[in-house]
Amino acid sequence: MKLSYTDTHAHLTSEPMLDDVKEVLERAQANWVEKIVNICTDEKSLSEGLCLHRRCPWVYNTAATTPHDVDCEGEYFFPFVEQCAMQRNLIAIGETGLDYHHMHSKKETQRAFLSRYFALAVKYQLPLIFHCREAFSDLFAMADEEYRGHPAVLHCFTGDLEEAKGVLERGWYLSLSGIVTFKKSETLREVARFAPIERLFIETDAPYLAPQKHRGKRNEPSFLPEIAEVIAEAKKMALADVVKATSDNAEQFFAFSKQR
Repeated sequence: MKLSYTDTHAHLTSEPMLDDVKEVLERAQANWVEKIVNICTDEKSLSEGLCLHRRCPWVYNTAATTPHDVDCEGEYFFPFVEQCAMQRNLIAIGETGLDYHHMHSKKETQRAFLSRYFALAVKYQLPLIFHCREAFSDLFAMADEEYRGHPAVLHCFTGDLEEAKGVLERGWYLSLSGIVTFKKSETLREVARFAPIERLFIETDAPYLAPQKHRGKRNEPSFLPEIAEVIAEAKKMALADVVKATSDNAEQFFAFSKQR
C-alpha cells in the first residue's frame, strides 16, 4: 500500500520556515507527505500562505490569532481572516482557543476572541482548530454554549485521558504531535491507545516540537512518519492503516477536495 501522509498542522509561512519553504516541501514529498495544513497567525503568514497555495495546491491555509497574541494582534488580524473566509480561501478557522499556562493575553480577551471565531466559523461553515492548555473546563463550557454540534479538532493535544474523553464526547477530533514520541509522554500514548483511530489526526506543528529522533532541531513535515510510527505501535496497528485512517479523517474534516 502506498503511504500518503497528511500533516494537519504546520506553520510553513512563519518566519523560521519561510526562507527555505521550497526545500522543506521537497523533503516532505520525499517522505510521502502529500497534504499539509498551513496555520497562519498574522497578516504576513496568511499573505504568504495564499501565495504558497497558488504555487503548491496541496498546501492549504487556515487562519486566526492564537490565544497568546489576541491582546496585541487580535483586532488587527480579525478582518483579514474574515475576508479570506468569505472568499473561500481558508479550509478552517484556527488556531484559536484558550491558553491559561503562558497567559500572554488576558483571559477575558482570549474568551472574547474565541467567541468571535466561533461565530465566524459558523457563519462560513468552516471547522475550528483549537489550541487549549490548562483551560479545558472553560473551552468546553464556551463551546457547549456557543458552538455545540459544530466540527473541531484539538491540535497538539497534551491533555490527560479525561480531557480527551471530553473532546471525543463532543464529536471532535484529537491531533497528536511529536510530543507523543517523547520518552516521558506515556500519558499521551495512553490517550493514543484509547482514542478511536477514526478520531485521530497527526501533525508536526512545525517548526516546533520535533519528534524524539530529531529533538533539538527545527521541526518540519518530513518528520511526520515518526509520529505515525509511535501511534501505530501504541495502538498495535499496522503503520499503513494509521496513515490511511488519519489522512481519511483529515479529508473528511477539511474537505480538501472541495477547496479551490
